Amino acid sequence: MMNTNISSLVAIAQKKTRNIIGLMSGTSLDGLDIALCEISGSGSDTKLFVKKFTTVNYTDDFKNEVREIFSKKNIELQKLCLLNEWIATEHAAIINDCLKKWEIKNTDVDIIASHGQTIYHAPKSLHQQQKFGNATLQIGDGDHIAVGTGIITISDFRQKHIAVGGEGAPLAVYGDYLLFNKQGEDRILLNIGGIANFTWLPGSSEATEIFSTDCGPGNTMLDAFVQKHFPGKYFDEESRIALKGKVNEQLLSALKENDFFSIPFPKTTGPELFNSDYLGDAKKRSGATSISAEDTMSTLTKFSADMIADSINKCRKKNAHIKIFCSGGGIHNPLLMQHLKDEIDNCSFETTALLGIEPDAKEAVLFAVLANECVAGNALVFGKGIDGMPAVSMGKISFPY
Repeated sequence: MMNTNISSLVAIAQKKTRNIIGLMSGTSLDGLDIALCEISGSGSDTKLFVKKFTTVNYTDDFKNEVREIFSKKNIELQKLCLLNEWIATEHAAIINDCLKKWEIKNTDVDIIASHGQTIYHAPKSLHQQQKFGNATLQIGDGDHIAVGTGIITISDFRQKHIAVGGEGAPLAVYGDYLLFNKQGEDRILLNIGGIANFTWLPGSSEATEIFSTDCGPGNTMLDAFVQKHFPGKYFDEESRIALKGKVNEQLLSALKENDFFSIPFPKTTGPELFNSDYLGDAKKRSGATSISAEDTMSTLTKFSADMIADSINKCRKKNAHIKIFCSGGGIHNPLLMQHLKDEIDNCSFETTALLGIEPDAKEAVLFAVLANECVAGNALVFGKGIDGMPAVSMGKISFPY
């Protein structure tokens, strides 16, 4: 006799199409991305259609609670314990509300794929403690989401990646390869979130040649500076602040002085490194402590763009044309995007909308794909892979009862 939960999971795996909700809550803490996806097949036969997408903005109370423990080495353990459950129940309530507004029954959704909320990311290259390996922590417990919605939930994807030799990030490569790989066309899937990362998809379509890597800061230092120095603003809308300033070359040079940028691909990082303290230290070393807020923003924007462009230029074939498909909040920063276009030649810039996925929805969609692979896929489709990009299915399964 089989446990009824297992029976339900087997039935879902055997369905022709599955309705999977992908959730993403990033380091910007702006809101919860919710993508309801209809997925058929698995592996290289995956077909996906986004039926519904929305971003539900977090309340100031939610942001303030999470910021008490976000990317800090020393926190109150009780707060971490309480938020693990609280974030999950908040997310469950948001999902229930969205499904009600969309007039979709919870029973019509097969799986929820929850990324959770990253609290701390600690690759060995950052913590540099010899006896410890790579580590990361996302909270928002999957059991609470499953019970709160009545829907099987797959969560905590990053731990398996680390367990088999990865750094836990970026995971975009797995979905990018299945959805966007194209024979005969070199592609880069660039996501500019808090941290910028990209997936390299060579036209050979050879799984062992693809990889995904972080480049360095995307929006994280920009947003943190705006929120600190321009009360009431959360980001540099239309690059208005940065456009009023000019790049301080001494500060820019100091910002680029970090060992992270010389680590081979693939690699990962986070706001644990690139934050307000990092900026303050660079200002001191460069003698730029008194420059204006506008000049600081202009320099930070150039810094993010330079490191993204440098990373992409390192991996591409000389003189080969590439297509870059962009997603993430950074695509709404016109100065950042203009810098990238100026610094990466012989390429075309598009958003993932051209590939059928709205750029703001892409990360949530990719976690839906990972959940689909967990239930119905086979990790062997990724081949042997390169170091740091293990071929593996990810996610922990939580049943609603």
